[in-house]
Amino acid sequence: MRRRLLALICVTGSLVSACGMLPGDHERETVTVWLMKDSASEEFLERFTEDYEKTHDDVRLDIRIQEWTGIVEKVRAALKAPSGDGPDVIEVGNTQVPLYADGGRLADLTLESMRDWGKDKWLPGLAQPGKDGNKQYGVPWYAASRVVIYRKDLFEQAGITEPPKTRDEWLAATQRLDTAGNQGIYLAGQDWYTLSGFIWDEGGDLAEEKDHEWRGTLDSPAALRGMDFYRRLQALGGGPVDADEEHPPQAGVFAGDKVAQIVALPGLAQQILEQNPGLKGDIGFFPVPGRTAGRPGTVFTGGSDLVVPQNTDDQFAATSVVAALTGAKWDTELARTMNYVPNKTTLADAVASEEGVAAMAAGAAHGRATPNTPQWADVEADNPIKEYMARVLQGADPATEARRASREISEALAPLGG
Repeated sequence: MRRRLLALICVTGSLVSACGMLPGDHERETVTVWLMKDSASEEFLERFTEDYEKTHDDVRLDIRIQEWTGIVEKVRAALKAPSGDGPDVIEVGNTQVPLYADGGRLADLTLESMRDWGKDKWLPGLAQPGKDGNKQYGVPWYAASRVVIYRKDLFEQAGITEPPKTRDEWLAATQRLDTAGNQGIYLAGQDWYTLSGFIWDEGGDLAEEKDHEWRGTLDSPAALRGMDFYRRLQALGGGPVDADEEHPPQAGVFAGDKVAQIVALPGLAQQILEQNPGLKGDIGFFPVPGRTAGRPGTVFTGGSDLVVPQNTDDQFAATSVVAALTGAKWDTELARTMNYVPNKTTLADAVASEEGVAAMAAGAAHGRATPNTPQWADVEADNPIKEYMARVLQGADPATEARRASREISEALAPLGG
């Protein structure tokens, strides 16, 4: 954040910028905001900037769009820069917050979160990764989570009049759909995000921390129950056991074959229709079913948090921008514009008219994120969960393979030199 006379301000390289004098000819702060490509539309950012600068005449916004590729190293470098030389607000993936909080380079926003921002209503899958101990560093902005995308016509042909609400109903319906040349569900064998939800629903986890040490827990009874449900569901279709949902991409499979269901972000429906316009009107959405009808299944919640670097030279102004972007007015606008889930459970009604987003919001209300440790990125880099899943689906003993994968997760989560 740099102090400049307004007469000299003419920000370059930003999506939203402006030059010129305002009445009073006073000095303005420039708040530099890094947002990720495609997180918000240009039109949304223009409206937000105009409104914010109108109500904060001592601040000028400099919004700079970043690419996801290479962003981790770029953010880490910015957090180490001298005071005032880097961005003042940064959008980061919710599960990336622990990477940046490590080393004390993010501002502690716990007080504002509790006093002003209603953190008790935040989506847990966004809020929890933004914490380190009792301190809140990441402020939830928007979320996205998986739902079941289904063919209404195939459900009707199978005599299924409404989407299943429990896991048992889901298995029974999928079995009925898996006939007459149709696939009841296309579920790739290594879709570990979907598996994670089943494990969480059973009360298990991918890894747990005890006595300041992380260890993999795929071998717990609860996690094994989650894997068993995945195995039974995956068998009701032709998904490859040794590939993930991107190999081949699910949209093409759903568009080209008689597939009754996939588990995916609802935005994938647009890609499906681009490849097969004939499915228009036949695509529906419902939350991933849970163990009981009253609660949808737990799902991995992706999305973004906003953070304030410790090296900002005006934390007050930076925090003010975070408050505006994540507040009810603009968070709701963003969700409606981009088909996201708002950052609070109390704002879900704002997207209730969109079937796919409403299904997503129902699951995200109690969604989860990956284990809250900076080392989790090392697990995903050479993901032992995928190999574990493939081996089990190929007939290997689940308990044996779970122990093997848990040891590999524990090794990846061990501190350097540990």
